[in-house]
Amino acid sequence: MLLPELQRQAADFLASRPENRVEHPASLATVPVAAGPLRLYAEPLLAVADARDPLWAGLKAPKVVGPRHRSPGEWLPEARSVVVYFLPFSEPVRRANRKPGITATEWLYGRWEGESCNVALAGFLARLIEAAGGRAVAPMADPRFQVADMRSNWSERHAAFIAGLGTFSLSRSLITRLGSAGRVGSVITDAALEPTPRAYQGVTEYCGQCGRCIERCPCRAITPSGKDHLPCKAYLDQTRALYAPRYGCGKCQTAVPCEAGIPVKRA
Repeated sequence: MLLPELQRQAADFLASRPENRVEHPASLATVPVAAGPLRLYAEPLLAVADARDPLWAGLKAPKVVGPRHRSPGEWLPEARSVVVYFLPFSEPVRRANRKPGITATEWLYGRWEGESCNVALAGFLARLIEAAGGRAVAPMADPRFQVADMRSNWSERHAAFIAGLGTFSLSRSLITRLGSAGRVGSVITDAALEPTPRAYQGVTEYCGQCGRCIERCPCRAITPSGKDHLPCKAYLDQTRALYAPRYGCGKCQTAVPCEAGIPVKRA
């Protein structure tokens, strides 16, 4: 199965998935919305990484992800490719969260229902690959997936970097050609798919270092040196207490130059 076919199937899946829409958005709207369902994600962006790329080994470094991070071959011994996708939040979801202050309700739905949709898409792609005769594992849906000390044993964002989808921002979001406001998922397979060329070398190459995300962060977790995940987590826990089961923030991904594209770098 070729990447364009996976891209088409993923787009069709999102278009029909109930978790990817809110039927009566006016009941929760932070900003005025048009009548009809609110779509949470726009069309996805897919890419492929070589499961034997030497960059995978580097993720085990303590200052990158950590020694517990599993390589593709540790998830699936016969791994040859990693299909990675970026799910950009729809324009109405992003627009609602551009306002200062509390997290937009639309964003909370995107983060909660949207993540259920993300996991469902990973499983769907794995089944497509298996139906074509391959083997596949979606780490986020696998019982071996773990998070400890705020670090997981599989980083979707780093997988996306290796696959050529994008580079990191000051806020540690992934900046793709469709922006940074969205979610990432992946599937590891023994199918030999052609890797997507990386159009960059540096890990922050797409970040213009404008500092807008620093100003937007409500808990001051971001500085010119990067992001401190502890205050970010504490703030997310506060939103969970207020809006459980939903939670989220996303202020550093909205009303910033990298929200929906790669920003123009400063001279």
